[in-house]
Amino acid sequence: MMLARNADSLFWIGRYVERADDMARILDVSVQQLLEDPTVDTDHMVTHVLTVLGFEPGEGPHSVWSLADRVAYDRSAPGSIVDLLRAARENARGAREVISSEMWECLNATYMGLNEAESRARRLGPHDFLNHIKGRAAMFAGFADATLSHDDGYSYLLLGRSIERIDMTARLLLSRTTDDAGSPSWMSVLMAAGGQDTYIRAYRGAVEAEKVVEFMMIDRLFPRSIFHTLRVAEQNLAELDKRPDRVGAQSEALLLLGRARSELEFIDPRKLMRDLPGYLLHIQKTCRAVSESVAEEHFHVAPYVSWTDTGLATGPDGEAAR
Repeated sequence: MMLARNADSLFWIGRYVERADDMARILDVSVQQLLEDPTVDTDHMVTHVLTVLGFEPGEGPHSVWSLADRVAYDRSAPGSIVDLLRAARENARGAREVISSEMWECLNATYMGLNEAESRARRLGPHDFLNHIKGRAAMFAGFADATLSHDDGYSYLLLGRSIERIDMTARLLLSRTTDDAGSPSWMSVLMAAGGQDTYIRAYRGAVEAEKVVEFMMIDRLFPRSIFHTLRVAEQNLAELDKRPDRVGAQSEALLLLGRARSELEFIDPRKLMRDLPGYLLHIQKTCRAVSESVAEEHFHVAPYVSWTDTGLATGPDGEAAR
């Protein structure tokens, strides 16, 4: 039986690393669009990206450089990429006995190398830093899959990763719900998720909003689709929810995940675009409820932090993050 504090740490390591990765992906395509498209209203787009990522936009005017500073490099900003990696490393430090040496060394080296990566990016541009973060997150995921026993600890890690991925994919799609169906910005959604090549191979045609939404929400095989990630989260939580019951009683978190997965599994794809914001906000609400339920049932504590549409909510101790 795993200690609750170790389970809690693994869950949040999964969330923090995944959120840093997804933020780097979203920021990377946004920065490229700002730098390459002179017709973009920079102040409006930066404000929009900050809001989608859960930051207060603050007073303008904004620029691509202020966006990168705020989201990527700012060590004093709760929820920035460097702050998320700091939090992941601190959780890993407290759970050294249940993670592999390779996982710890990866997180530690990633955090210790952030200053150098930032200095290099200020010379070469934000893409260098963001690409570095994506690569290190992929390396950590690979070490976890290859060197961590696939027991309860692994399930907690994947559960945290999956809940965060669902929420961030919903945020990514929400950022485009006001765009025209034929807008090239829908390609940026695929690029942020690393799914542009898979999409083109699967649909063999032009990028259309309806098809992109279908791919990102209900594709059974793409590992970053909401449906696929819901199924991964449900499977891992079911492994942890070892309560024998002849009538199928389940934890609240497992019920929430099962309902969300089944709603998407049997939905008519044509209905997705009719109320896309409503579906996405419902999915985000489900993620928050699942996270709170897991914290109460498995870690026996109130959740330390919950992601909201306006940023980080403070935990029971008044801190924005652990």
